[in-house]
Amino acid sequence: MDIKLVIFDMDGTILDTLEDLTDSTNYALKKNGLKERSIDEVRSFVGNGIRKLIERAVGNVREDNNIDGSVDDNIGDDVIDKVFEDFKEYYAKNCAIKTKPYDGIIEIVKELKEKGIYTAVVSNKADFAVQSLCVDYFDNIFDYAVGEKEGIKCKPCPDGVMDVLNRFGIEKENAVYVGDSDVDFMTAKNSGLEFIGVTYGFRTREFLENLGSRNLADSPREILKFILN
Repeated sequence: MDIKLVIFDMDGTILDTLEDLTDSTNYALKKNGLKERSIDEVRSFVGNGIRKLIERAVGNVREDNNIDGSVDDNIGDDVIDKVFEDFKEYYAKNCAIKTKPYDGIIEIVKELKEKGIYTAVVSNKADFAVQSLCVDYFDNIFDYAVGEKEGIKCKPCPDGVMDVLNRFGIEKENAVYVGDSDVDFMTAKNSGLEFIGVTYGFRTREFLENLGSRNLADSPREILKFILN
């Protein structure tokens, strides 16, 4: 493959955001009288955008939702809306407390750029957070980044990927998508891109293999072997 563009997912691929996502989720849940979730539960909720994260956190186990142990089968959209707004407000101010880049990811992005390969980020994270985190942790080394916003549907819809391809005028045959989840796998498939799965993120090697992912990287450094060959 003649790769001219590498598009990365954010959460679980270039940034370990799980602790800040968990803290922000639990802040919003607790504020609304709902039971907090474990980091492993939040890990399983991530992947389809922050709205879906909150929907899953609020309603994943209805019979165990309330702090006082009471059962509530009638949690409606109004409650989810309130938790979602509280999450967004808190996360906007606290998205870079415990978050950190995966070891080696900055170096490989720089190597790709040195070889004239464009790099971009397409995430289901809210666009404001994507832009902020790219500045805070990567000093804008990516050529372009886009998150969930008006006009860009959440992955696995191909909108974000198509936006990047059109921006750089690159054909899908000359681009790859790097991610850690089933959503990322389907995003690549729906966009017509080759997929590189990373096993160090929020999903396991076995999970990615069961999806049918052929190209698996156990570290950021291993991503390069599928691109620079």
